[in-house]
Amino acid sequence: MAGFDQATVFVSASRDDEDEVESGQYDHQQYKKNLKEFLRQFQEGQFGYKYRDQLVRNYNIGQYWVEVKLEDIIQYDEELSDKIKVFPSEFISVFEEAAKEVVDELTTPRPAGKEEVEDIQVMVVSDAEPSKIRELRSEKVSKLEKIYGIVLTASAVRSKAVKISLMCRSCRSVLPNIPIKPGLEGYALPRKCSTNQGVQAGEVKCPLDPYFILPDRCACVDFQVLKLQESPDSVPSGEMPRHMPIYCDRYLCEKVVPGNRVTVTGIYSIKKATQQTKKNSEHKATVGVRQPYFRVFGIQVDLDGTGRSGKVTYTPNEEEEFRKLAGSPDCYDRIVKSIAPSIYGAEEIKKAIACLLFAGSRKRLPDGLVRRGDINVLLLGDPGTAKSQLLKFVEKCSPIGIYTSGKGSSAAGLTASVNRDPATRNFVMEGGAMVLADGGVVCIDEFDKMREDDRVAIHEAMEQQTISIAKAGITTTLNSRCAVLAAANSIFGRWDDTKGDENIDFMPTILSRFDMIFIVKDEHNEDRDTMMAKHVMRVHMNAQRVNDKPEQEGELSLLFLKKYIAYCKSACGPRLTPDASDKLKNKYVLMRSGNKEGEESAGHRNPIPITVRQLEAVIRIAESLAKMQLKPFATDVHIDEALRLFQVSTLDAASSGNLAGVEGYTTQEDHELLNRIESQMKKRMAIGTQVSMHTVVQDFMRQKYDEKAIQKVIYTMIRRGELQHRLQRKMLYRIK
Repeated sequence: MAGFDQATVFVSASRDDEDEVESGQYDHQQYKKNLKEFLRQFQEGQFGYKYRDQLVRNYNIGQYWVEVKLEDIIQYDEELSDKIKVFPSEFISVFEEAAKEVVDELTTPRPAGKEEVEDIQVMVVSDAEPSKIRELRSEKVSKLEKIYGIVLTASAVRSKAVKISLMCRSCRSVLPNIPIKPGLEGYALPRKCSTNQGVQAGEVKCPLDPYFILPDRCACVDFQVLKLQESPDSVPSGEMPRHMPIYCDRYLCEKVVPGNRVTVTGIYSIKKATQQTKKNSEHKATVGVRQPYFRVFGIQVDLDGTGRSGKVTYTPNEEEEFRKLAGSPDCYDRIVKSIAPSIYGAEEIKKAIACLLFAGSRKRLPDGLVRRGDINVLLLGDPGTAKSQLLKFVEKCSPIGIYTSGKGSSAAGLTASVNRDPATRNFVMEGGAMVLADGGVVCIDEFDKMREDDRVAIHEAMEQQTISIAKAGITTTLNSRCAVLAAANSIFGRWDDTKGDENIDFMPTILSRFDMIFIVKDEHNEDRDTMMAKHVMRVHMNAQRVNDKPEQEGELSLLFLKKYIAYCKSACGPRLTPDASDKLKNKYVLMRSGNKEGEESAGHRNPIPITVRQLEAVIRIAESLAKMQLKPFATDVHIDEALRLFQVSTLDAASSGNLAGVEGYTTQEDHELLNRIESQMKKRMAIGTQVSMHTVVQDFMRQKYDEKAIQKVIYTMIRRGELQHRLQRKMLYRIK
């Protein structure tokens, strides 16, 4: 009796109509005929035959695929679409055969040398609402599903055999063109030679497991494995994000890069669980347990950063409400009142956060350079001033928002990391928080607690809005088009007005990348404290009522504000009017000339210069104010408000905190002092010598130098590569 090890095809009955079950297979010819008619005859409006034209156009340019919309099949034949949804693995292959036959008819006669028609790949896309990764259950296995998420990693493109030829080691017989199922399931070689069936008495039988694969006689296709993570807004609080392996083949390879938000249509499939590497492991893979993966038929990439694939649609009622809000004269005030209504005061900070949420206009210049439109804001000051609460609100309010704490964030976690794939042992790249927040906001709390090396890693991401990776042979650039909202404390815990710029422990390079810097002080004022206490009591007493009716405290509900922000960012990209640009130009020139006159009269450089980077910040703020009102141009009114916001944030912070080094916020006397310390330190330490750091600092302090200035000079020389720490930072070694 022949067993299942024989190299023959076995058919089992599947769930379907009774007549089809009795025959043991579907009427493939009838369905193929219907699919061919669909590809030939389907029309969309008055624009000709949609799929027939697409097939011919793609085939002539060497792109052997066709993208079919599931809704079109439903419109043409509902029974056919149901078959594709319930039995996609079988009917997609029938669909590809039908497409190949249609192309054969449409492209005949073909040029010499290309008489053989190529296989056609059918890609399926749908407008249906996507499912969440954590909603995929066992009853959805082998069904057509649609899921949404963020691509974390992408493997290299590899080859997979679709037809193999086997040869017996003993009798040299060949089994040609054995088809292999698509996907990651693999193929088990027959254990017995097929020629053993006719072996006569006395002849030598072939041994067990005689077959090996003939590599030169295999037909292969490209495939790639992606790792899809569910979007952050669909992860319940306290849960880890779920992941799903994604299998792409042929023309679906290399369509996405890590960080892309994608909607994937395909089959929810299973594969054999991998065995444990340890031989003595108690938890070996259980027989019958399978691991899920997703076999892709169509990928839609979200290009506009709205958090969904393709164009986001809004109902007519929603659009009418948006237009009504944008047209109202108090639109700006209503939006500001709706930002963190449970937090008392902080009006100017809330206005800056409103500008950050709406952002300015991103500009691509003719020479290929890109000017960022996102606004970066830094909140710097005392504890207990609701900085973290504001960050948490922005994370909830932004269409795409990621919250992270400085102490628990590394440079790789914020930008990107390169890891080794356990299956293939190749290096793969994983995007970090700023890549995943592409098109949204990254909220970084405890910004001052980050290590200096990790803060330096986000310089490029904040200004150029790209992340360049050159590790382990991987050289690439990822997009990180996101705004940064950071909160930090003073170096002394609380802000000390007597210390001036000593409160701030940031490098000038990172501070200059923030468009608005707010010094948040917890000042003692009896009237303000009374109002604050009343507000906090009211919030705690009426918490349930506020949750039920958010409109009581804020003008707009959180959900409405979130939709309005997404609508404005996708529908509006304002520019400056000529009058507004002239006004800003004149204001900029006046500020520069005023600074120059002040410097000449005082005899030293003014610590508050205005540079081009600040000018661009004012332009971005003005554009975001115009975007809130859905206006195509930023006018004089928006320029005035942008200049006022810039004055109460960065300029006031520079005067009160004396931000050392922010685009030149360092006085001439400070420069001279630092240069004097540096020259004396070079005289004291010869090249190649090693001195105790504590001794150096004490010697200079005995010469009446400030310890902060001494530490700054040492740190600057270390960054330039002139000095080096030794023995756990106890010793200083001079390199050059």
